[in-house]
Amino acid sequence: MPRNTRAAAHEAEVVPSFDLTTQPWLPVLLRDGVEKELSLTDVFQQLENIRRVPGDLPTQEFALVRLLLAVVYDALDGGPPTREAWEELWQGEFPADRVTEYLSRHREQFDLLHPERPFFQVADLRTAKDEIHSLDRIVADVPNNDRFLTMRAHGARRLSFAEAARWVVHAQAWDVSGIKSGAVGDPRVKAGKVYPQGVGSTGMLGGVLAEGDTLRETLLLNLIPREDDALLRHDDGDLPVWRRPQPPGAAPLTEAEARPYGPRSLYTWQSRRVRLHHDGREAYGVVLAYGDPLPYRDMHDREPMTGWRRSPQQEKKLRKSPVYLPRTHDPARTAWRGLASLITGHPPAAQGAGSGGAPGIAPRVLEWLGRMAEESDALGRDRLIRARLLGCEYGTQQSVVADMVDDSLSLSVVLLSQHDRGLGNAAVEAVQLAETAVWLLGNLAAGLAQAAGADEPTPRAEARDRGFGELDGPFRQWLGSLRSDSDAAERLEDWRRTAHSRVLALGLELVESSGEAAWEGRVLPTAKGGTYWLNSASVERGFRRELRTRVLRPEDDAPPGRDDAPPNRPEEPTP
Repeated sequence: MPRNTRAAAHEAEVVPSFDLTTQPWLPVLLRDGVEKELSLTDVFQQLENIRRVPGDLPTQEFALVRLLLAVVYDALDGGPPTREAWEELWQGEFPADRVTEYLSRHREQFDLLHPERPFFQVADLRTAKDEIHSLDRIVADVPNNDRFLTMRAHGARRLSFAEAARWVVHAQAWDVSGIKSGAVGDPRVKAGKVYPQGVGSTGMLGGVLAEGDTLRETLLLNLIPREDDALLRHDDGDLPVWRRPQPPGAAPLTEAEARPYGPRSLYTWQSRRVRLHHDGREAYGVVLAYGDPLPYRDMHDREPMTGWRRSPQQEKKLRKSPVYLPRTHDPARTAWRGLASLITGHPPAAQGAGSGGAPGIAPRVLEWLGRMAEESDALGRDRLIRARLLGCEYGTQQSVVADMVDDSLSLSVVLLSQHDRGLGNAAVEAVQLAETAVWLLGNLAAGLAQAAGADEPTPRAEARDRGFGELDGPFRQWLGSLRSDSDAAERLEDWRRTAHSRVLALGLELVESSGEAAWEGRVLPTAKGGTYWLNSASVERGFRRELRTRVLRPEDDAPPGRDDAPPNRPEEPTP
């Protein structure tokens, strides 16, 4: 046989492989600011030198960190057994060699192109017509029909194996709902399609990630010991997907299998069935189908990286109480405005515990850090962490990504304490004061518009946006300065003065620029059949008075606001 023919035959016999344990594919930001890609093994060997895993999108970072956590949990046989064991990890060396040995032992299951068990995929996944779709199906930064908003103007035609691996992980976590290809062997297929089964495994979560200064700290801050099973259950059947006895097929899991047993199964949950098509050098197509639906209801003892809310609709439907669903993030609200839900589990407007349970549950990972602040010196009560909020807002029956949330708060863990609530309560009240001040600013803008005979909704909304923007930086700075030795009442008084002075200045600017029509004003009818004169001067007087009494010197007996308003919110401008 000629030499060239032998070489070609040998080349044909080579089975393509992309080993995620040894091939660089994880994007990392090093502490010196350098960005690069590392393999799984290299990441765990260099944790101290890595700042974070930025990902191609913020949601991808959340998915990748959960994957790393699943590896750590499994390599450590479910995580540190006790708080003392966790303290040893925090104060000592990370067991990188143990994790490296684990990855070496399971490296075959981390091969993206494995002929029988490709990582996070199904090897023989196919449709009845053997369709292969564009990689746009899994690349979330190519918006449907909006390609002018992306750097991929022509779509994702080909991907390196490193990039394809990241998007496969992301698809399992955040993929949209909608009608998808029907895979051969899936009993849900009707006329070649499977109708909506919901978003990816983390799509309904308001993701909360506790971040430290390095990736090592971040992983440990989110690693809850097994003894804290009231916060996070670790059942015997908890395994990552790569250690299941049988790889996933096209059909969903049976009812007995289709429940998460703990963080390892949750963090690697296969909400989709995926198969990459490639030519040995790059991926060029994909088959994407539905996988295992995830029952989000009442999973607060297994899913620690989101807050939870009571669901009256589900309680009525199921005739049981309480029923908790994940609390999602609102893209229109900055992270600090939802501080109460992070600390107490529910907003201040939620009165009482209701029937048989609390109105909400804080993210278990933050509750765990609050306990460590109370009971251990290893972390320290004044340890600053970043509570990172990540999530998706879906639109059009969850078939498209409408918006993404990526925000964070730097705060001391003492604020998360469930027993020493002084500083935490002061921080929550400070948010309420900010909400009240900004609401008053919106009322001022609406009143000026009314005095000029103009429409009110737009000026009100614009003024509120400007108000929250003005308070955003000062509040974050104030929150990050709270320490265990801070006097809660004194610090809250500082914030009262800050909020009052900044919002008052904005209000006076609005009055100054309101124009001659508002200055002249007009006669308006009262509810009792009389009339009154409304102009910029009278609106300004009311604004100053309300801002002074409700923010700078709030009255204890001030009337509560409506259900959709912050406490002590004033009603619309009145004569």
